[in-house]
Amino acid sequence: MYKTIGILTGGGDAPGLNAVIRAVVKTANGQFGMNVIGIEDGFEGLLGETRTRPLTQSDVRGLLPRGGTILGTRNRGRFVEHTKEGLATTSKEVYDEAVSNLSRFNVDALVVLGGEGTLTIAAEFDRLGVPVVGVPKTIDNDLACTELTFGFVTALDIATEALDRLHTTAESHDRVMILEVMGRNAGWIALHSGIAGGADVILIPELPFSMDSVADKIRARDNGGSNFSIIVAAEGAVVGQATCASTGWNRAILQASTGGHDWQGNSLCCAGSLAARRQAECLR
Repeated sequence: MYKTIGILTGGGDAPGLNAVIRAVVKTANGQFGMNVIGIEDGFEGLLGETRTRPLTQSDVRGLLPRGGTILGTRNRGRFVEHTKEGLATTSKEVYDEAVSNLSRFNVDALVVLGGEGTLTIAAEFDRLGVPVVGVPKTIDNDLACTELTFGFVTALDIATEALDRLHTTAESHDRVMILEVMGRNAGWIALHSGIAGGADVILIPELPFSMDSVADKIRARDNGGSNFSIIVAAEGAVVGQATCASTGWNRAILQASTGGHDWQGNSLCCAGSLAARRQAECLR
């Protein structure tokens, strides 16, 4: 049985970080008598003048509905640096310093809340002999071997609500409305919110598209008597071939709306809250 565990959040914030912190502290401290040390500002809190603080059940009281993270987070730092050619590199000295500080704090294991980049760093700690539990966090839902990441469902709720609001304006003003959603190189948010919100065109990175095919779809709706259309575009969507000039659209009234970082800091939805609480089961 571990006596002391550390917990940190890394990468972009997402709905549910505080809920998972709360669940881990209540389970580790309340059920198993473990000490929990919160590491601030991601892995960077283990370097230089370290930034840590003990977490007890009273410290996490009232956290469940709060967005953000009480520990702070970083998506840049010394653990991943880039060469002039843009290649990612890591420094052994940085990891050695962090592992040494974990030993100084008597931390037996780490609970790491993060996405692809954060969990890649966590895997290196595991290779160096530090037991790690990775908690999959990203609104993009793009982690391998993970069916559902926390933060994703809440992002879907917000994107779908945005589509519902755009429908009324698009129909009232006879417009083609485009909603760009986050997701990096994965189209999960665009696909699911587009289906749930009744989008007419969904553009995702996994399927390169042509402007001609989009124009054909909008034109077909025009010919069918529809006076508006809704397009959902993932931020990583790729134009395969195409030319806007060749589309010949008979309506050029377009309006774009971008959903972004305001989705990351929201309070957790019901499904997300349940998922966050289940993360603490990994400690058993």
